[in-house]
Amino acid sequence: MLSKTMEQAFNDQVKWELYSSYLYLSMSSYCNELGLAGFANWMRMQAQEELFHAMKIYDYIMERGGRAIMQAIDAPPSEWDGSLDVFQKVYEHEQHVTSLIHDLANLAQDERDHASAIFLQWFISEQVEEEATVSDLVSKLRLINGEGQGLLMLDKELGARVFTPPANA
Repeated sequence: MLSKTMEQAFNDQVKWELYSSYLYLSMSSYCNELGLAGFANWMRMQAQEELFHAMKIYDYIMERGGRAIMQAIDAPPSEWDGSLDVFQKVYEHEQHVTSLIHDLANLAQDERDHASAIFLQWFISEQVEEEATVSDLVSKLRLINGEGQGLLMLDKELGARVFTPPANA
């Protein structure tokens, strides 16, 4: 059974994961308006991934005898200064989510909630991957200065992304 403290913390994380999904949908729309359909696709797939994360935590709360409480989600930004700025903001956001996951893991340790600590290991590994992927994309966008043929090639590459929920998750 989850403690009330852990239950609240997990509910707060569900809100953040849903906000992340909402943010990436906003970014997808922005990229689409720029004519970068591949970037828009990447963001849309990222939104699906974040929704998957939210539902994974939502289900965990209930599996542990808690109650998932939906919270208000703030409106995300809708304007950026081009593709490089979008991905820099994605990177900053993923770093923030990483800090939230680490806070949850620390709380699980403090509460001696071993099941939650183990559950959160998947998210910790996931955040390492998320940050590395986005950092790589930021580097590529800086390299091409966010423009020209390089931008179009990257757009094509990002357009091939599909979301497949992890089988072992």
